[in-house]
Amino acid sequence: MRARPRPSAAVALLSLGACLSVPAFAVAQESSVLSAPDRTRGEGPFSQLIIRGATLIDGTGAPPIGPVDVVVEGSRIAEIRRVGVPGLPVESSRRPPLAAGGREIDAEGLFLMPGFIDVHAHIGFTLAGGESLPPGLDQGPPAEYVYKLWLAHGVTTIREPGAGNGLEWTLEEQRRSAAGEITAPRIEAYVRFAQGVEGSLTTPEAARAWVASVAARGADGLKLGTLPPAIMEATIGEARARGLRTMAHLDQMNVARMNVLEAARLGLNSMEHWYGLPEALFQDRTIQDYPPDYNYLDEQDRFAEAGRLWKQAAPPHSDRWNAVMDELLALDFTLDPTLSIYEASRDLMRMRRAEWHDWYTIPVLWEWFKPNRNAHGSYWFSWSTDDELEWKRNYALWMSFVGEYKNRGGRVAVGSDAGFIYSLYGFAYIRELELLREAGFNGLEVLRAATLSGAEAIGREHELGTVEAGKLADLVLVGENPLENLKVLYGTGAVALSADNEPVRVGGVRWVIKDGMLFDAPQLLQDVAVMVQEAKERTGYEILQPGWVDPVRR
Repeated sequence: MRARPRPSAAVALLSLGACLSVPAFAVAQESSVLSAPDRTRGEGPFSQLIIRGATLIDGTGAPPIGPVDVVVEGSRIAEIRRVGVPGLPVESSRRPPLAAGGREIDAEGLFLMPGFIDVHAHIGFTLAGGESLPPGLDQGPPAEYVYKLWLAHGVTTIREPGAGNGLEWTLEEQRRSAAGEITAPRIEAYVRFAQGVEGSLTTPEAARAWVASVAARGADGLKLGTLPPAIMEATIGEARARGLRTMAHLDQMNVARMNVLEAARLGLNSMEHWYGLPEALFQDRTIQDYPPDYNYLDEQDRFAEAGRLWKQAAPPHSDRWNAVMDELLALDFTLDPTLSIYEASRDLMRMRRAEWHDWYTIPVLWEWFKPNRNAHGSYWFSWSTDDELEWKRNYALWMSFVGEYKNRGGRVAVGSDAGFIYSLYGFAYIRELELLREAGFNGLEVLRAATLSGAEAIGREHELGTVEAGKLADLVLVGENPLENLKVLYGTGAVALSADNEPVRVGGVRWVIKDGMLFDAPQLLQDVAVMVQEAKERTGYEILQPGWVDPVRR
């Protein structure tokens, strides 16, 4: 048995978070992070905006084409026009004329894509257990910080899983974003099961009444845990009847009664992470094999054993593996693997030392990331080489299912679940694209997952997810080809060697357009860096590695 330090007291649970579902049906009232200030960045929307001479990757899976001019009128794409062929000058006679008062962007040499969609994106959080943090660091990251990191990485739409700052707060931010009043992506508001309820929802009738109430208040969908079967059936059924979509993290506290396949049969639209899927693939057991001293509230136990779960499932391409996959495909079910949120489990130092932390990680997040029994996802109490090796093997099995699901025509969308486990907003989204590449997706498949598949997952493919006339003008422009190297999408860019043999940075999103509004991505990143620096100065904070002792001054 693996020896582990045991907690001296019960671990506090957050009311939301990466990979966390509360194993009860009574939910505490939320408190909120700072709302975004009124918009001071961005131009437009314009009566006419023309993007001139770009190479287009349209999100459908079609290969790049260019040069093209794209005409935007107000918030929508009006026209896409081919204006020449590669290697020859643009044919001026083909170009759409610029109307009086219009705005144009010289996009020659730039690559144009649909705006990215993050289908698992928490808008920050207030900190349960914050009493364990230093004074001044017990409030979650402000919404402005989170929004600007997303937009700067091309994320123009997010699905907020759980409305963790309260449904009314989230809906107000949604309204302000749609009206162009704040610098923020488009927001889809999914409410966590039983949110706002005094007491518990213990009957199917009570669950249906709650769904009706949140639908009337304007929720776009529901974020579910693994509920008792009768409650789950009533909740999903009522949601479907009222046009609400459903996503679920099928946590270990109830997954023995409801796995992914069983929930999908009830009409669940998408699974988050991978919990519940290995359990659907069990063939020589019905319950995960836990150590005798396992305690779900000890997060090191929880996440260490999660890394030993896939090897208990049916092996790839076995009869059981194929049968589960085939049925999920027939149900038009969506996988949202959120591969990047768990990557520290297989390589803690890589995630902890990511280069963007120094400039873009706000102190409260760094403090939250550190080993801490009161902080969800900060489970590095005694993380071992063997734990990392188990997670590496776990990833290989997990990725084999995700990659094959895509190969057979299944929908895989891109979610990051950032803000936990050394995973930073925006940067984590691009890392998720890289991990899909590791799972066997080619470049065009990765970008389709980030765009069209995400739009389908939230039921908005008729207006988002591809660059087509008539759709909303959500667009990303980058100066390097992401099909050659996805790293050029990071805000910190990719390292290259100059003609005079010097290392330089290339890439980074240049422009992002949301609802026809034009944002300077480098400016948004600079805003974030300033926010981080000011927070450090205000609190006297320095980012240090956990437990590190200066070897010179020791």
